[in-house]
Amino acid sequence: MAATRRIERTQESRRLLVTAAAELFAEKGYRQTSFIDIAERAGISRGSIPWHFGNKLGLLEAVVDDRLQAVLTGLPSIPGEPIPGEFPGDPLDQVMDFIRLPATRLFITLLAEAVEAGSPIREHYARLHAALRQAVRARIPAEALPPGTTSEALTVLLVGTVIGVHAQWRVAPEAVDLEAVRATIRALLPTGLRLT
Repeated sequence: MAATRRIERTQESRRLLVTAAAELFAEKGYRQTSFIDIAERAGISRGSIPWHFGNKLGLLEAVVDDRLQAVLTGLPSIPGEPIPGEFPGDPLDQVMDFIRLPATRLFITLLAEAVEAGSPIREHYARLHAALRQAVRARIPAEALPPGTTSEALTVLLVGTVIGVHAQWRVAPEAVDLEAVRATIRALLPTGLRLT
């Protein structure tokens, strides 16, 4: 019983640290966020961070995995669970709804840092994009592709569209009607290519 309780406390501490780091990385950026900031926000000793994650990059990886899982499943995520191979529901609906969540501001903040030369987070952000492309590509039936297109190119276009819409909406939400964008993306997709 004591071992079970210890495991539960460890999982809860890890979850609190991932949540606090995700919020702070979104608010301040990865480089400007310190262990002290994260520990204070989580209400946990800063010594817990290296114990759980090794270092700040390890914590970033846990945050990216957590957010990626949430994007791909459309459900609240639990750090450490594998990303499932099957995604319930309509992915376009899930992604368009997900970008409204306050925590998704993290993706915009990380993108700005990931494109800097020598960025320590570039590899992690590239892995996030690769996983998103893989999830979308798996939903594109070859027979539904318009002539002269490839699933790889269409995947890049779709993921890029959502990322661009997200960035525009974060900067000027009053100027971007997400419901109209969702309907337009659906209308532009070829028949048979509904990603459902």
